[in-house]
Amino acid sequence: QVQLVESGGGSVQPGGSLRLSCAASGRTFSNYPMGWFRQAPGKEREFVGTSRWIGGGAYTAYYSDSVRGRFTISRDSTKNTVFLQMNSLKPEDTAVYYCAASSTRGLIAGNIPNKANYDYWGQGTQVTVSS
Repeated sequence: QVQLVESGGGSVQPGGSLRLSCAASGRTFSNYPMGWFRQAPGKEREFVGTSRWIGGGAYTAYYSDSVRGRFTISRDSTKNTVFLQMNSLKPEDTAVYYCAASSTRGLIAGNIPNKANYDYWGQGTQVTVSS
């Protein structure tokens, strides 16, 4: 049984930083897209960013416009884990953050932000940015 378990959420003041982790078990995702979505109260779940394997042990990352330059995704393929480093946090970043993994290795760039292309989801971790 595949499980994705997030950790690292919490409360922080505007301008602060948090680092989320997502550990996968039940199968190996080192060659598959893994990423993050978030959902604020009353809103749709939206894409944050994804790390996609491009071969040779290398990954490339995709980000939404709202977080590009502030958030960074990284992978530890040996530990089947993906991280989300969030800097310069804003109140509008407040949401439940979900880890997601796709079973489509060759997910094209245009399909990366579509949550329908992710097959496995974590339970979510709350991030609150407030003064």
